[in-house]
Amino acid sequence: MNQQQDQLEALHEIRNIMDRSSRFISLSGLSGVAAGLSALAGAAVVKWHLSQYNVTYSQDSGATLTWSSIQFMVAVALGVLILAIGSALYFTARKAKLNNHRLWDSKSRRLLMNLAIPLAAGGIFCAILLYHGILYLIAPAMLVFYGLALINGSKYTYGDIRYLGICEVILGLLVSFFTGYGLLAWTVGFGVLHMVYGTLMYFKYER
Repeated sequence: MNQQQDQLEALHEIRNIMDRSSRFISLSGLSGVAAGLSALAGAAVVKWHLSQYNVTYSQDSGATLTWSSIQFMVAVALGVLILAIGSALYFTARKAKLNNHRLWDSKSRRLLMNLAIPLAAGGIFCAILLYHGILYLIAPAMLVFYGLALINGSKYTYGDIRYLGICEVILGLLVSFFTGYGLLAWTVGFGVLHMVYGTLMYFKYER
């Protein structure tokens, strides 16, 4: 009986080693928290900007936004993206160094590629929506494509990311029907959900 149990434990350990060798496990939960904080700060800045012009995003599904306000929101979104990527690189590199793992290898390349394809498609689609003036679907599209990117990339890192991706997709689809809440959904999806996910991942894998 003990011999059988030892064999099962050995097989389990071998499976864990093989799983670690095929997945990028240096992704830090703190990067999710930092990305969430960046998104919340960006949403607060956008809300402040709109209040200066007495514009409420929910009015006519965003149709009341001026071109200057649109440019400002795009700039803020790009700033949030840069901060999120920067924090992800910093915390992930720090975790990789602590665990004596390589940051850039075949696993991280596969992860990056599988994230990049849906994100690039989503970015182009959002640009097309902006070109045609369909502003009220940009926030839902960002959430849906980002969620699909996470689901696609989860095969090459922690499987928990799949659940975050599913939540992002569901949120994006819901707000596609209630377009006046696009800014709120964007704040929840990129801010709150990221912070919750990052915190859970940190305590599960890094403590």
